[in-house]
Amino acid sequence: MKRIVVLGIMLSSIFVSAQSNADLLKHFEAYYKQMQIQGDVQGIINALTHLNVIAPSEARKDTLAYIYMSEGKYVEALNTIGIEKVLNDTDIAIQVKAVSLKAVKQPDLAAGHFEEMFKRSPNALVAYELAELYLQTKKLTDAEKYIKYGLANSKEEQKKAYYESQSPYEVPLKSAFMYLDALLAYNKDAKANIDAAVDILDATLKASPNFNLIQITKNELLRQKQMLQSQSAQPKK
Repeated sequence: MKRIVVLGIMLSSIFVSAQSNADLLKHFEAYYKQMQIQGDVQGIINALTHLNVIAPSEARKDTLAYIYMSEGKYVEALNTIGIEKVLNDTDIAIQVKAVSLKAVKQPDLAAGHFEEMFKRSPNALVAYELAELYLQTKKLTDAEKYIKYGLANSKEEQKKAYYESQSPYEVPLKSAFMYLDALLAYNKDAKANIDAAVDILDATLKASPNFNLIQITKNELLRQKQMLQSQSAQPKK
């Protein structure tokens, strides 16, 4: 008799728990929809977090991580989704990992995920990210491969934004690749290739007169050239 009573209590508890989870799921699904209507990003994050606890879902986890990334919360995005390369990751998951790892200054890890993005869908925008990362990590052969791809495959409507000045601006993506090509030339030989790099910068500035970063870089290279000339002109002891 006691066993029957205990079993009845256990079944009752399971039923109540299941009913409670179902009610919570409905509540937070409704809450999530309302937050979307209101455009309340933090509310959306809270709702997705609760939903993922109540009913774990890869799709919800990917969406939550993507929202964190979009809000500039890169550490939270990575904590949500991880940093590992997973064979069956969704396109969203790979993008979140790539962009967030780049943002937290992990270029080697970021490059692996951008490589997977490029493998799944080759395009000049992803090639730019890879070229930039490989220049940062001094992997010049890899950088050159993606610069060549970008120069050949950039479309007229594709743009690249820059933020080094007080007023952000955009230039054609091909001009952005030309800038990387100048940096590549310089990095191959910082002494012998200054003139070659400056020539590329001049051609880029002609194509995109508003490209402020070009003038900054050109001035720095010319300063380095002048310094090298001054050093070579000094009498040897």
